[in-house]
Order: sequence, then C-alpha cells, then structure tokens
Amino acid sequence: MLRVSDVWERALHAPTAASTEPGEVVVIRSADSYDGKQGMSLATGVSNRSAGAQALCLHLITIPPGTRGVPHVHDGHESAIYTVSGETEVWHGEGLRQRTVVTAGDFMYVPPGTPHLPVNRSDVMTVAVVARTDPQEQESVVTMSLPPHLDELNAFPVASQ
Repeated sequence: MLRVSDVWERALHAPTAASTEPGEVVVIRSADSYDGKQGMSLATGVSNRSAGAQALCLHLITIPPGTRGVPHVHDGHESAIYTVSGETEVWHGEGLRQRTVVTAGDFMYVPPGTPHLPVNRSDVMTVAVVARTDPQEQESVVTMSLPPHLDELNAFPVASQ
C-alpha cells in the first residue's frame, strides 16, 4: 500500500509521529520548505513527523549565492551531505579552523558533534541532499557564535533571514 503525505503543515507540526504498517511506504511531496536553526532553507523531507522514520531524516537544502548558514553542531548525530549543484565553503572542526570546499558531485561526512558552517561565496545556488541520524529534524541542532577569526563572514547574510 502507498500513502502520500500531502499536508505539509500537519507533517511539520504534528504532535505525534506518522505511523506506517509493515510493507507500507510513505511519499513526501516537497512543495514547501522551512527555515532551519542552522540558517538554511530545508525542503520537506523524510523525518519522524513526515514519515514515521525512526533513525534518520533526509532533506534538500538550498543556500543562495552570497549567503551563509549559522555555525552549528548536531549533538549526537552524524550527517552525510551530497552536493547536487553549486560550490560551498565549509568551515568545520574545533573552533571552525578547518576549511573545505565541496562542489557538485561531492559527498561529505560530518561526524557527530562536529561544528560546521557552510558559506556560498559563488553566484550559483547551492543545492544539497542531507541525511542525518536524527529523525526529529531540528532537535539536535545546537547553534554557536561565529568565532572571531571568521568575522569577515558577518558580511554574508544568513541564508534563511
């Protein structure tokens, strides 16, 4: 049996998780998005609220040109990111002192509790698929302050504001 989740608000704000019967699949139609704590727009995806997922969430994120996210960690959860389009500078690690550039076609793994901050310095929209071991979507997101050595990034607006 196939069940299509067609009510975005219910899926995002439902007080209880969606339930599925054995052998049943859930399709989420991503027509809308919401602004995550990490400062980026996330398309409706697979989560506990939208699909009854027990151990993961999967979203599409967008980072407009000339914008950035908010420094953050996912407390106790690992993330895997696939860049569909664009180029993103990612500051990561203790004190956000390491810099890595990911481009379309790159995969990136972020271990649990690893601080990271995406920045889109390009003139192309970044689109990425993000999977995380947190089915609750935003509950494990802990935001941080921008460290002094990255003050120049204050010139970049936060993508979701």
